[in-house]
Amino acid sequence: MDNATVVADKLLQVRAVKLSPEAPFTWASGWKCPIYCDNRKVLAHPHERDFLKSELANVIFEQFADAEVLAGVATAGIPWGAMAADQLKLPFCYVRPKPKEHGLGNQIEGNLQAGQSVLVVEDLISTGKSSLQLVEVLRNAGVKVVGMVALFTYGFPAADEAFKQADLKLVTLSNYPALIDRAISKGLVSLEQQQVLMAWRENPANWGR
Repeated sequence: MDNATVVADKLLQVRAVKLSPEAPFTWASGWKCPIYCDNRKVLAHPHERDFLKSELANVIFEQFADAEVLAGVATAGIPWGAMAADQLKLPFCYVRPKPKEHGLGNQIEGNLQAGQSVLVVEDLISTGKSSLQLVEVLRNAGVKVVGMVALFTYGFPAADEAFKQADLKLVTLSNYPALIDRAISKGLVSLEQQQVLMAWRENPANWGR
């Protein structure tokens, strides 16, 4: 198995991903979706957590060697960014969706200096909208954002276009096609369900309506 498939297998093992074509989930966006991914469940499983941490650190070392600081996206990207930063012995900070409403009112937490090369760490990419908003926060703080890494992406066409428009390199450990292929090989979904799952990804906003 290639790395994307192995990572997908780990996510399925710990049930971080739930597939339910017949009884779809409702996302916060209001979309009806036959899949729900909660990578935070991996944190409760030491062996799988350690594997993903090492894979994340390897990707950062190989593809973003110029990164001086790792920045986690609050909240789900914080543990993965902190673990990878610890393994790579890099400084770490994190970014909130909005400034803190008390204390110092910080939106970026950590000792980040203007001009530094920063790599953003996220756990999951759907449309990419919220993640890229925090990239703009970092850019406005005067740092150079060299890219983003994440555990998993649905691979929506809209997300691909958003990252292209933002001129930002995105690398993920695994992806939706690898996950569905692995789910089929494990007997978790049928070929008929596969067709439903792949059709959803092409037009998620209108699927199921």
